[in-house]
Amino acid sequence: MTISATFSSHGKILMSPLRKSELANQPVLCKSVELFKNGRNHYRMPTNSNKFQCRALEIENKSSTKFHLDDVIESQQFDRETLSAIFEVAREMEKIEKNSIGGRSEILKGYLMATLFYEPSTRTRLSFESAMKRLGGEVLTTENAREFSSAAKGETLEDTIRTVEGYSDIIVMRHFESGAARRAATTASIPIINAGDGPGQHPTQALLDVYTIEREIGKLDGINVALVGDLAYGRTVRSLAHLLAMYEDVKIYFVSPDVVKMKDDIKDYLTSMGVQWEENADLIEVASKCDVVYQTRIQRERFGERVDLYEEARGKYIVDMSVVNAMQKHAVVMHPLPRLDEITVDVDGDPRAAYFRQAKNGLYIRMALLKLLLLGW
Repeated sequence: MTISATFSSHGKILMSPLRKSELANQPVLCKSVELFKNGRNHYRMPTNSNKFQCRALEIENKSSTKFHLDDVIESQQFDRETLSAIFEVAREMEKIEKNSIGGRSEILKGYLMATLFYEPSTRTRLSFESAMKRLGGEVLTTENAREFSSAAKGETLEDTIRTVEGYSDIIVMRHFESGAARRAATTASIPIINAGDGPGQHPTQALLDVYTIEREIGKLDGINVALVGDLAYGRTVRSLAHLLAMYEDVKIYFVSPDVVKMKDDIKDYLTSMGVQWEENADLIEVASKCDVVYQTRIQRERFGERVDLYEEARGKYIVDMSVVNAMQKHAVVMHPLPRLDEITVDVDGDPRAAYFRQAKNGLYIRMALLKLLLLGW
């Protein structure tokens, strides 16, 4: 549903319900509207005909129209323009965190975020919770929903989502099944953020990765990137590959043990997008050519009973000082964390070790996404 209303001081404003809901398919007439500005391009408008709130999606008399974000499910939903816009908001969030009293704002005061994690998480869950609190919102959390929720009793994901959305304004979910986030978004009437769905995707990690590359290297076109480690089950590298394909003259090197090589669907996608890629077993050679060496952990939890395959893969590619010394001076080492022994601790002191700066950037990206999903532009 859209509602069109004209205000002389703001131009023509397109409206939608504050939440996704069944009302979106029903025509609604706002007979009188009182306008309250809550932030850039965001207005709460209680109507006296239907007793619900609306928000402005865009102002038509502006020179350009920003996209509207309903959910964050997969990397493919973004394009270059959208990424640039999100990064702009992330830079605003960084200013809030660094310059505001207590490193926080109140723009999300009164909003509740539910974190629903069916798999373990430290950085992702805490960064989302920190992001919400730094914007004035509140958090409802469950750390191991697979074991300590009604899922253990056999409740379906859809029923869980319908229940939790009654308590919150936005849900951040990590799940062990690929495609679970899309199922949740189809069910929910509030925004869903995919915080990782099994071996599928991790779009917010990919967003913060690309944001970090831009901040560290200074560009996204014309770069060489090495994806190292668990490329078969690593959802971070899959999502990152989709985003990197949007940029010009990018080359991606795949460096991994045979048992966890990048799957054909990603290779085929990159080829279809005209992105050069190469499989190479020599990490030092590849590192010398790349702007970014993106190391990942071999994930024991993805191997099930095949401990032999895990042991075969683990430890084959380690980023140590011999690899770092082969890299160019401007290049960086990145890692989605947690690490085990795939980056040695002596690398931490080298300025090219960007993984802790990368983790901090996750706060700004997630602050930006929460702001955009709940308030718009």
